[in-house]
Amino acid sequence: MTPRRVTVVEVGPRDGLQNEQVIVSTADKIDFINRLSAAHLPVIEVGAFVSPKWVPQMADAAALFAGITRAPGVRYTALVPNLAGLDRAIAAGVTEIAIFASSTETFSRKNINQSIDDSLTAYKAVCERAIAAGLRVRGYLSTAFGCPFEGAVAPEQVATVAARLGDLGVFEVVISDTIGIAHPGQVPSVLDAVLRRLPADRVALHFHDTRGTALANVLASLPFGITTFDASAGGLGGCPYAPGAAGNLATDDLIYMLDGLGIETGVSLAAVSEASRFIATKIDHRIPSRYAQAWEVRNSTSNF
Repeated sequence: MTPRRVTVVEVGPRDGLQNEQVIVSTADKIDFINRLSAAHLPVIEVGAFVSPKWVPQMADAAALFAGITRAPGVRYTALVPNLAGLDRAIAAGVTEIAIFASSTETFSRKNINQSIDDSLTAYKAVCERAIAAGLRVRGYLSTAFGCPFEGAVAPEQVATVAARLGDLGVFEVVISDTIGIAHPGQVPSVLDAVLRRLPADRVALHFHDTRGTALANVLASLPFGITTFDASAGGLGGCPYAPGAAGNLATDDLIYMLDGLGIETGVSLAAVSEASRFIATKIDHRIPSRYAQAWEVRNSTSNF
């Protein structure tokens, strides 16, 4: 049964911009986030409290939280990799964080230099301290539909790690298509396995559009009762394992489709589109959102 309402988690300021080659200024990021707030997005992932040495695009996370205008009812979140990152997030006034684990051993070791077991042990300490401090914790599970190093991933493996994340106290596990390899024929088997371990209201989905299947994957997910989806304004971002590929599922495209299906989000498509056009002027390539590109053509002064 198709849900009547869906929550859209805007990840453009973090997952989108951290994959861009251009480092957007702090002032422009603050402007961008404020525009997303004005679009009534209910959740905005502002930044990440990671090492600036490894992710220089995220070096200004604390400044962003200090500079944005927090709209009533909007959750402003941040990614944290460890206890040091958590301490920085708490000092910045963050009230919701996200941690990130992997479905495959090789990706876990390549991405964070830890095994799955070691990463979950470390995240247990992060979750305990965060929850004790009154923060909510979300848990990303990467490479859930395919791994750049190991290839296909068994749905039961995904479900097992998802359940272990859930046991750490996260309120939501985000099943993530890190390299944009998922297709709508695969989504049901992964969700069948995961939903045997976790209820649908504790599961979200994070699709990339590398192969142009992100919207189709959302459609395949809706009958399973999934009502939370990550998206990135304009389709910002990319995949370090697929250079030149499209980035995250575009928020503009997702809202356009959900509006057409009569599914409520509370998000203004016009305002999201405006925010996408703004950030497009701050990076070095055309944004991949189909809605944004259609808007450009429709409003072009060219004669056809």
